Amino acid sequence: MLKKIILALTASGLVIAASACNTVRGVGNDLESAANTVDDAI
Repeated sequence: MLKKIILALTASGLVIAASACNTVRGVGNDLESAANTVDDAI
């Protein structure tokens, strides 16, 4: 159950972060940051 909540929050965060980025590089940085956050949480 906790993993599903974390996954849902991460996916939501990625959508918001991707919509806020103006460049492809910015999207890549956001994805990397989100991946690091998930790795730290697990």
